[in-house]
Amino acid sequence: MIRAGTSTKRLAIFGYGSLLFRPGFSYLERRRAAVTGYVRSFSQASPDHRGTRERPGRVVTLKPAADGSVVGALYYVATPADELLNELDHRERAGYRRVRVDVAVATEQLTAVTWIAPAANAYDAGQLSVEALAAHIRLCAGPSGRNDDYVFQLEQALAELGGADPLVSDLSALLRR
Repeated sequence: MIRAGTSTKRLAIFGYGSLLFRPGFSYLERRRAAVTGYVRSFSQASPDHRGTRERPGRVVTLKPAADGSVVGALYYVATPADELLNELDHRERAGYRRVRVDVAVATEQLTAVTWIAPAANAYDAGQLSVEALAAHIRLCAGPSGRNDDYVFQLEQALAELGGADPLVSDLSALLRR
């Protein structure tokens, strides 16, 4: 949704995974935000960033959950943002779709763009137990780095936002052992 700022139009982008610690684009403002009705899931295979085609890593997507809530960051970018959105579409190409979500920022509700990998997409790897997930992640690395570093960076970014996620925290603890 394009929102009018004080002197410029802005687009709101919600980040909940790697966009939290590596947005890769310039932005006007970054704020803590939350989306309700979803939870993070490490069910998305990553053959191009945190793994390879032979050994895809695991990264997060959002799964619907009636009582769920996901803390992330809202990035405001100047419009028009077509080039940026095309770059992010390419970055999130392994099963993700650009969608609009309702987010809460402080006391304000607004619509933002994000990328979610729907169930049964070509890279949907299914949900593993946290123990099996940790064992898998330990073995994976790709062009964007080791898969365990992704989990640690996500945990750190969430801590900086004051938004711990139990799945990320439990997984990080297992990976540190």
